[in-house]
Amino acid sequence: MSDANPLPRKERMKIARVPMPELEPEIRAHCFAEVNQGLQIVDAETEARRCLSCAKPGCMEKCPVGVKVKQVIELICAGDYLAAAAKMREDNALPAITGRVCPQENQCEGGCVVGRKGQSIAIGNLERFIADYERESGKLGLPAIAAPTGKSVAIVGSGPAGLSAAGDLIQKGHRVRVFEALHELGGVLVYGIPEFRLPKSIVKEEVDNLRRMGVEFETNVVVGKSVTLDELMRIEGYDAVFVATGAGLPIFLGIPGEHLNGVYSANEFLTRVNLMRAYDPESDQPVYDCRGRDVIVVGGGNTAMDAVRTSMRLGARTATLVYRRSEAEMPARAEEVKHARQEGIEFRMLTDPVELLGDEKGWLTGARCMKMELGEPDASGRRRPMPIRGSEHVLPAHVVIIGVGTHANPLIQSTTPDLKTNQRNYIVADPETMRTSKRGVFAGGDIVTGGATVILAMGAGRKAAKAVDAYLRDGVWD
Repeated sequence: MSDANPLPRKERMKIARVPMPELEPEIRAHCFAEVNQGLQIVDAETEARRCLSCAKPGCMEKCPVGVKVKQVIELICAGDYLAAAAKMREDNALPAITGRVCPQENQCEGGCVVGRKGQSIAIGNLERFIADYERESGKLGLPAIAAPTGKSVAIVGSGPAGLSAAGDLIQKGHRVRVFEALHELGGVLVYGIPEFRLPKSIVKEEVDNLRRMGVEFETNVVVGKSVTLDELMRIEGYDAVFVATGAGLPIFLGIPGEHLNGVYSANEFLTRVNLMRAYDPESDQPVYDCRGRDVIVVGGGNTAMDAVRTSMRLGARTATLVYRRSEAEMPARAEEVKHARQEGIEFRMLTDPVELLGDEKGWLTGARCMKMELGEPDASGRRRPMPIRGSEHVLPAHVVIIGVGTHANPLIQSTTPDLKTNQRNYIVADPETMRTSKRGVFAGGDIVTGGATVILAMGAGRKAAKAVDAYLRDGVWD
């Protein structure tokens, strides 16, 4: 389509980026209401008109799922928001989700030409706007579904990789059934990301949209225990399987005192809050009560940030993030760090726990920590933290939440001996086709790469769907 933006390009560069409306910190720090409130129509139109409609859009090149960003924004400029949403769904099965939790600053917005001289186009905010507009209008623009091929695909895991693959494969005309181990669908989108960042109703709506397209879902099925991969293929007759189970086995620090009452992994803590609704005052609070207590969260990523902000909302007296590097090395999104500071989260950088302390009854009382200094870069490219002698000190703590990463859950690998894994027990898969060592089995997302972002997992799901479709059509397995 032609450029629908009525403004000359020089005028577009003069428009300041439209800020995302946010719930006030003093309100949101004590409830689970969504922080970002979404753009209004006039603001979305203004933001869209900042786009230069580049001949070679860098935003599209840096999007892991290949969204046609330029065309989407041109449709917003033309005032056709439903068409913009439909165009988005051609490549992104979960736009209302990625518009909320995708690290756009490192992806599409990082490739925006406007960002070279100022602030990039707020592509994520526009993505959320059109997805929400579509949902509220009740006029869903689902993509066309090809004629049935007679082939069937089992997808193991209903997280972002699995859902993205399901959306692409159903469009190709294959029968798709998603198996989920938990009682609710969405994977990390429902158990790992708090309500104030991603409302569960949004995830449910996106899953329901896939249902409307024809995707089948089955919960409470632990593949590797309830049924094996071999049984899915040989007995239940699936022509291909895509393993997208994520990496949910928590990593602990390996320091004394981690057995004490009041110590959680971030995964367990967030799962209890999100799926068992500890945020609801009417619930039975299936986590050790944070109210009026001192909470420490260890880590610097988005999961650690989610945990510490959640503890504040559960009534913590103090909520402190402890991270062994400096803030510059934190992998958490800049927006999440900003929101956390506004909400009263205390940051203790260059600090590392060496022991957790408890009383005679086994209850946590504090964390013995050491100050750190940064040395030479390690394998990650970040400067290695080194302990400073004589810097030991004790921080009071009734709850400590460990959010330093996860490992692969070994269940499927342990029951599928011909499925090749690496030394860390992640499934080995071709990075382009997602094919594994087992014929007809593909794998992608965190179970292959280790913990990453929602959008990267979705990108893996799209790659897998393309490769699965090719395999189902030609039967070739190299």
